[in-house]
Amino acid sequence: MASIILKLKMDFISDFLILIVSSGLVYVSFSYPICQMEFPGHPLAVYKEDVDLLQFSLNLEFLEAEFFSWSANGYGLDVTAPQLVMGGPPPIGGRKANLDFVTHNIINEFANQEIGHIRAIFYTVGGFPRPFMDISAENFAKFFDEAFGYKLEPPFDPYRDSLSYMLSCYVLPYVGLNGYVGANPFINGYKSKRVLAGLLGPEAGQDAVCRTYLYERAAEIVFPYPYTVAEFTARISDLRNRLGMCGIKDEGLFVPPQLGAENRTTSNILSADYFSLSYPRTPAEILRIVYDTGNEHVPGGFFPAGANGKIARDFLKQPWNKEKTH
Repeated sequence: MASIILKLKMDFISDFLILIVSSGLVYVSFSYPICQMEFPGHPLAVYKEDVDLLQFSLNLEFLEAEFFSWSANGYGLDVTAPQLVMGGPPPIGGRKANLDFVTHNIINEFANQEIGHIRAIFYTVGGFPRPFMDISAENFAKFFDEAFGYKLEPPFDPYRDSLSYMLSCYVLPYVGLNGYVGANPFINGYKSKRVLAGLLGPEAGQDAVCRTYLYERAAEIVFPYPYTVAEFTARISDLRNRLGMCGIKDEGLFVPPQLGAENRTTSNILSADYFSLSYPRTPAEILRIVYDTGNEHVPGGFFPAGANGKIARDFLKQPWNKEKTH
């Protein structure tokens, strides 16, 4: 009796499946899944105006790729991706950092991500030779001295240990994130937009990883200095705001309530504006920060000879009006 009931049930299920398939209610087995939206009418993959903005971002990608590669492995792009440097000079001051196992794995992954970013930009809009960069401990020490307003003793060394290194990482990916957010409204080609969005995601993720690492240690004293991790982030963010010269676009791990999410928090694991949207920065603002001069016409800092690409080189050609910048 049980076998007869089971057979009737199976026959019913079989008939039901035949009915819904024949009625057109099921398409999965008989059609291709849609994995990509159609491009808009009259699409243009890359507009002429997109090229300079996307190429400008190569400067930050080169900087991060070299800094992460040297810190994780003791060598840079000349070993890992020599075809991408296009004859550009190697950075000065890079060396392997004293990282614990987990931090090393994070930074090594970051390094390889940055190499992929450089390739993506090259494939989309072309590129330029690697700019001359300074990733030395001395250059970072100068930046941190300016953040605190006096010469730290001993000089800050990003390669000293994992915590020092992650504090130095706090300086870089966030600026690249700002640049992509700032460029977004001015990018028009569908391929250019796809690449920019794809670059922004990992860049924001890197910044979030760095900030989370530091947030977990916010109350720790950064040996051998009398300051906490949270104080370091506040000082660095304040310096970048001063150098950028365009108001608050940078925030430490803790903020006053009026700068917190919905004005309800002082905790600030992610830096964002009133609507919790990422802050944008223009190429000029970014150059003022990475040059560490507060002036897009005066190179220095991480780019002693200036950044590359049309946008950066045009700023170097323009006369510097000292009175206007002070």
